[in-house]
Amino acid sequence: MGIVKNISRRNFIKGIGLASGGLILACNTDSLGHMPTEALIKFNPNLFVQLNSDGSLVLIAARSEMGNGVRTSLTSVIADEMEADWNRVTVKQGTGDSKYGNQNTDGSQSVRTFFKSMRKMGATTKAILITAASQKWKVPASECNAENHFIIHKSGKKIGFGGLVEIAKTIEVPKDIQLKSPKDFKYIGKKLPSIDVDDYSNGSAIFGLDQRVPNMKFAAIQRCPVTFGKVISFDKTAAMKVYGVLDVIEIPRIERPFGPLGGVVVIATNTWAAFKGKEALKIEWDKGVNTSYNSEDYMKQLTENVHKKGKELKNKGDIDAAFQNAHKILETTIQLPHLVHTPMEVPNAVAWVQNDTCEVWAPSQAPQRARAEVADFLKIPIENVTMNVTFLGGGFGRKSKPDYVVEAAMVSKAINGPVQVVWSREDDIQHSYFHAVSAQKMKASLDKNGKVTGWQHRVALPSISSTFQPGVEYAGGGETAAAVKAPFEIENFNVEVGKANAHVRIGWLRSVINIPLGFSINVFTDQLAYEAGMDPLDFRMKLIGSDRIEETNSEHKMNTARLKHVLKQAAKNANWGKKLPERHAQGIAVHYSFLSYVASVVEVSVKDNNVKVHKIHTVIDCGTAINKDTITAQMEGAAVFGMTLTFYGKITAKDGAIEQSNFHNYNMLRMPAAPKTHVEIIDNYELPTGVGEPGVPVIAPAIVNAIFKVTGKRYNSLPLSDYNLV
Repeated sequence: MGIVKNISRRNFIKGIGLASGGLILACNTDSLGHMPTEALIKFNPNLFVQLNSDGSLVLIAARSEMGNGVRTSLTSVIADEMEADWNRVTVKQGTGDSKYGNQNTDGSQSVRTFFKSMRKMGATTKAILITAASQKWKVPASECNAENHFIIHKSGKKIGFGGLVEIAKTIEVPKDIQLKSPKDFKYIGKKLPSIDVDDYSNGSAIFGLDQRVPNMKFAAIQRCPVTFGKVISFDKTAAMKVYGVLDVIEIPRIERPFGPLGGVVVIATNTWAAFKGKEALKIEWDKGVNTSYNSEDYMKQLTENVHKKGKELKNKGDIDAAFQNAHKILETTIQLPHLVHTPMEVPNAVAWVQNDTCEVWAPSQAPQRARAEVADFLKIPIENVTMNVTFLGGGFGRKSKPDYVVEAAMVSKAINGPVQVVWSREDDIQHSYFHAVSAQKMKASLDKNGKVTGWQHRVALPSISSTFQPGVEYAGGGETAAAVKAPFEIENFNVEVGKANAHVRIGWLRSVINIPLGFSINVFTDQLAYEAGMDPLDFRMKLIGSDRIEETNSEHKMNTARLKHVLKQAAKNANWGKKLPERHAQGIAVHYSFLSYVASVVEVSVKDNNVKVHKIHTVIDCGTAINKDTITAQMEGAAVFGMTLTFYGKITAKDGAIEQSNFHNYNMLRMPAAPKTHVEIIDNYELPTGVGEPGVPVIAPAIVNAIFKVTGKRYNSLPLSDYNLV
């Protein structure tokens, strides 16, 4: 555990945004303690609770809110175990600081990372209050219970939490904590309104783009159209004639994984002037060697690479013998393009560098990473950087890369004042960290009974690791895990990865590698079902096989019974196999990712070469469901996100430059195309698992599988707009 040094009670409380007074508790994964005991200075706490004498309860949210409901879900667990009244709870956003533990809001890990600690935090607070009441009343603690912000004695007398604060502050933290039985949860597993809904509704919520500080300037940056290119020279004459433009400067590329690409910066009195000034710039670029990158040629190379032997990742049984003895062999090639995040709120950040300090306000998914990058650039101690986290207008993984935050610090330092750097939509699409393009070759053998006897999966895609270590040629283990750990009972199983060099910045996007691998596995499975003459649902059940538990890590184990259950339940909810109108059909897909089990059945129609999605039935098993409203919203959002990728998602490069620039050529799903979406959440009390990402991978393959039923045509590459199917 980290150590916090030389922090007084006053400064410590100020640093986490809590008022003085009241009962303040802090915890990390292993320890609990009071403020201001010296124990707090020794174990670097990451969860905080403040109960004030008026009964108000302040909970610190260390993860970022971007429409994922994390501020509500995380804090409701504490409130539930504490028996607090949700109407008395307020949430403060934690700054980017190691004292909060891991703050990365990505990987669908927020709840599953902190669930146990949050429960322990709430239960500990409740136990302290019960002890305080027993001392006040001079009765055994066993005669007291907590209920809805009160401690109640068996005689019927009661006292509010706030009335016990002064006594509670003197009580030692108990070592043995009794957690609630899940059957007694009153917030966990229920539909709890967002704690931020009023602020969203009345417009008082502060997103990154809303942030203002006195005397702040606005900046826009023109970057080289070819990734990693540099400025040779620029003419600012026309830009300086734009009303509101104050200055034009150059910033260099910072050659770090999350370092800015560099470029020419227009500083102005407002964003519009900065954008117009940027358009007026005349720049000569050194575009570098990446001008040779053309996505069409690159896809041909990737496809060649998966049609020859690659680096072996898994080899179970004898795949060659399985193919030699097969009754039938099926092969297919799948090609999927680069994708980009396009959150509704573009990257932006406010920075104010003053001497050897810097304060930042930004919509960041990884505030500690951003803080560290800023400190490194400015060459100042990390504690001299204050990283304030605003609401995020979407993230999808883009805002976990803090290049845009460092840009703001660079410009602030250069102009010696506060500045807001704002990306245009064109900047966002053309200069992102792109989801990897991929080629995959699938091959399988069937016996006379339609059983899969051999399965070979080859994949080639530029690795995320290339962003951190330029020159990486093969995707790593985590990027191929969904292929290596495909949950099928197949005797002969082979997975290989092909060579793929990166030509752009590669980064994670919502659901990451599960998008291409979930697509290929589910589409190929449907093709095998057709060749075997079996219903796709029955074939999947047979392919998954027996009920078994396969270890994935120390706590969570993949359970094929749970996987089959969501599959069967989605089919049941959609009335799988029912008679549908002419030229309508259902497609099905199931996938295990982020430790959760998700299946979807999609009903589509194809008329006059136009595909319309009518209904989506999704079932998720994510263990203990913290907030069902949030989970439902995430599955509905995943359906729309997945449909966008299916119909429109494609980033291409020509002569090293990204060809797409805005929503006219990188389309989003429009409201009239949104289907009716039904979501079922499986109730159980297993450990909670991911929610934000695992709903995405099943959408595209289910749509493509349904289209085949109507048209008899297989679509092994996306988007469908390439085939004029929209």
